[in-house]
Amino acid sequence: MSVLSGKNILLGVTAGIAAYKTAHLVRLFIKAGANVKVVMTPASKDFVTPLTLSTLSKNPVYSTFFDEKEDNEQWNSHVELGLWADYMLIAPATANTLSKMANGVCNNLLLATYLSAKCKVYFAPAMDLDMYQHPTTKQSITKLQSYGNVFIPPSSGELASGLVGEGRMEEPENIVKFIENNIISGLPLYRKKVLITAGPTYEAIDPVRFIGNHSSGKMGFELAKEAANLGAEVTLIAGPSSEKIPSSQVARIDVVSAEEMYNEIHKFYSETDIAILSAAVADYKPKEVANQKIKKQTDSISIELVKTKDILASLGAQKTTQFLVGFALETTNEIENATEKLIRKNLDLIVLNSLQDKGAGFKSETNKVTIIDKSKKKSEFSLKSKADVAKDIFNEILNRIHE
Repeated sequence: MSVLSGKNILLGVTAGIAAYKTAHLVRLFIKAGANVKVVMTPASKDFVTPLTLSTLSKNPVYSTFFDEKEDNEQWNSHVELGLWADYMLIAPATANTLSKMANGVCNNLLLATYLSAKCKVYFAPAMDLDMYQHPTTKQSITKLQSYGNVFIPPSSGELASGLVGEGRMEEPENIVKFIENNIISGLPLYRKKVLITAGPTYEAIDPVRFIGNHSSGKMGFELAKEAANLGAEVTLIAGPSSEKIPSSQVARIDVVSAEEMYNEIHKFYSETDIAILSAAVADYKPKEVANQKIKKQTDSISIELVKTKDILASLGAQKTTQFLVGFALETTNEIENATEKLIRKNLDLIVLNSLQDKGAGFKSETNKVTIIDKSKKKSEFSLKSKADVAKDIFNEILNRIHE
């Protein structure tokens, strides 16, 4: 899942030959999961048609302040467009448009929208070699950067004039990757390594049966998505689960048993900044595992169980600089039991679920949690979607990391 997924991107197209690349650019933004709207300068329509960009973006394309439809005039509000966008990209950005942007000239819808935008604005210049090297162009770029706009440098190559040199608009794939990396680098968990566990474990009885629980893994998967959204490099160690996580920032490792989960976690823990153990790991496993399927021959059967390794306690004992978060699912004396677990296992935070709360717990789209820190401070939250609970958990973590 790209960091652009669900974001609103406003693409400004100006009158350069590189405008033909914007069709591919729109497709890449859509593929990344973004919503795209396009604003064109009137002259840019000589290089790429509004119909092409409208079809690809699945939105109307805007180029004038009003559209004439029969006897009515429909106003295109540059203010609404500027407020709609999470990010704005002007590509190609010609020398003419760069100069106007830098000096506040506002003589078309695109420039009015740029001046109204409250979001981060990226610009990707495209022009011939001598135009790009001209001092006024360099001055425009410097001035735009001083205003907080983000410069996407052009590449070198063959230009429309036949010359070879700098000034060629960066390729669409590289523009999208540049924007993704720029967004990620400004996120609070950029370059942080986050380790998350999710789902149940299955402890084998024989080749076809196991001891398990009702965990779906959804809470852990939502935590992994949120960590990725915050810029982290995420390792997700998941027990058997049907949940999916389409994100290039999340490395998923599938395990089955508590022993497998224990071993995988300890491979990564020493280099981890934040570890969140939300998996519902079995406390016990069969002492002996039958090699063949156990036949139904008697009215009763006894299976001797032994404790599994306590993963959370082992991490708490080895903790150096890691921020360690555990989960507690309780049915009685919830606060007392969770606090005791937090202290005994040397955690920084513990997330308490109570099965007494309707809508919380396993196989639910929602959850209701209380978060307790090592100073025994409690933060109680109302019933929310598990995606929103994941946000609350990371807000609590970030608040304490930055204290």
